Amino acid sequence: MNRGRRRESVFASKDDFQLFLDILHEAIELFSLRISAYCLMTNHYHLLVQTPDSNLSRCMRHINGVYTQRFNAVHGLDGQLFRGRYKAILVGEDSYLLQLIRYIHNNPVRADMVKSAELYEWSSHKGYLSKANKWDWLHKQIILSMITKDQKQQLKGYRAFMAENESESFLEKMNLKKLPSVLGEQAFVRMIKDKFFERKRHIEVPESKRLAPSADRIINAVCMNYGMDEAQLLLAKRGTKNEARSLAIYLFRYMRGASLNDIGKTFDISSYSTVSSIIERFKARMHSDRKLSRKIEMLRESIMRQGQT
Repeated sequence: MNRGRRRESVFASKDDFQLFLDILHEAIELFSLRISAYCLMTNHYHLLVQTPDSNLSRCMRHINGVYTQRFNAVHGLDGQLFRGRYKAILVGEDSYLLQLIRYIHNNPVRADMVKSAELYEWSSHKGYLSKANKWDWLHKQIILSMITKDQKQQLKGYRAFMAENESESFLEKMNLKKLPSVLGEQAFVRMIKDKFFERKRHIEVPESKRLAPSADRIINAVCMNYGMDEAQLLLAKRGTKNEARSLAIYLFRYMRGASLNDIGKTFDISSYSTVSSIIERFKARMHSDRKLSRKIEMLRESIMRQGQT
């Protein structure tokens, strides 16, 4: 999703809405993007997409960038159109996907623009109600099959689902000032944190650092595990080996994505190269010491679980 800067309009005419849809079609062809739902409002848009090629950032850069260029050219403007980088939420279970479809399609209804989703022209809701070939580009079958596997009953089932009241708890989540980065049951959120945070600590997931455990949580967990207080953990003694301190430094780097400079400030180390050396030496120890490696893995899992309580 993205919004116009200062909440200004990003669609000024019907031609603008159609231009954006044309660019979505381009993204489908260029990047194998799958679009399961969309809703284009006056000053923002929502998309529900799948990226089989793991290229979300590239897709969105094309959509936002090309639309901005063409919008500015048509309206004699220049400069930024959107408020910044898109907001992305990773969605888990089928129930959340279905609620999200209803949430997206009911946007104009909640905004009092129309009385029913069927009356709004610039969403994919009509595509779900139609069997016309012009909607073949919409990746809707995966959603409809969640309602019922019986294709003859899918339209009826979809209509019935859309007629239900929206979940208050779901709406509360979607109305938060800071939207969740991952949407799903606790087990799914925990799995994403445990398995993918370290690999996804880059531009593909702009919100990934919000998945990371806090510095205090790491420090507290290491202190408890080694039976020491924070002052002892942070204290550096020349010529003294401190496994707990090295472990905390390692976890700051690989669980929080902290920079070498930031780690140095926390642990009172003046040189980032020294921080790097500590991390590399500790990694080497982990590879050669299975007992230590298992201990660290158990501690990491414990730290991530704490974030779910």
